[in-house]
Amino acid sequence: MILLVIGNALALISDVFVKLLEPEAPVFQFAFLRSLITLLLLLPLAKQVSRRHLFTGLKIHALRAHIQLGGILCMLVALGNLPLATANAVFYAAPILVMVLAAALFRERLTLLSTGAVVSGFLGIVVILRPIEFNWAAIAALGAALALALAAVLVRRLPAEQSTVHKLFLNYLLLLPMAGALALWEGVPMDFSMLTSALGSALFILGYNVTVLLAYRQVDANQVTSAEYTGLIWAVCIGWIGFSEVPDLWFVAGSLMIVVPLLMIGWRHRTVRQPSTDSKRNCQVAA
Repeated sequence: MILLVIGNALALISDVFVKLLEPEAPVFQFAFLRSLITLLLLLPLAKQVSRRHLFTGLKIHALRAHIQLGGILCMLVALGNLPLATANAVFYAAPILVMVLAAALFRERLTLLSTGAVVSGFLGIVVILRPIEFNWAAIAALGAALALALAAVLVRRLPAEQSTVHKLFLNYLLLLPMAGALALWEGVPMDFSMLTSALGSALFILGYNVTVLLAYRQVDANQVTSAEYTGLIWAVCIGWIGFSEVPDLWFVAGSLMIVVPLLMIGWRHRTVRQPSTDSKRNCQVAA
């Protein structure tokens, strides 16, 4: 949970760099530049890449990489057209989707409370976006959330013998050809003014990816999803102070519908596990 709290703070800073882009900035070109810079940032850590297992699990790595590329593109469209807090509120539907996907793919058990969180979360998204404001930017935000969720649950299918750096290196190496092809298809001359934003976004999203890889391979997905929502607080504060985006009552109500049930799940897991831990300690003391 601590890893995800830190990770979501880093992801939000990355979003701010994206938000500062010019409205006409070429989306595909930015995605390519950010991916290339991320790969270059990983090069000093290349010693952690196992030559023996270099391309182990190539298919799942390639699938996850292209899902993440789609998520990057959706995120760029959403942040460019929605308020920072609104876009992030929809992005934070990802943990709800993680629960659904984990139940479908890994047979993780959804309790009554978990099911209620899923229903409440989707209704919360509807309240935030509202049908009258549902446009391509809103669809892009939902697409980004789905991509985040798929990438998170697919972490378990990645080879255990590969390090975190190895997995990240393969991820960005495999998505780079498609990102480059899309940038060429876009047909816009190279805009080097985006390099600062691409560097800042790449640096902080790399930190987010590291925390997600470490967190979701440790425990069941539905045990840590509540930690994802701490970034929403920062999104509201930075959007308000930095971009003069004042959240309305619809946003507050919808966000509470998303966050509160997941906080309840996190609290329930904590209270259920605590007695077991105490009993174990008592047995050790008696022994």
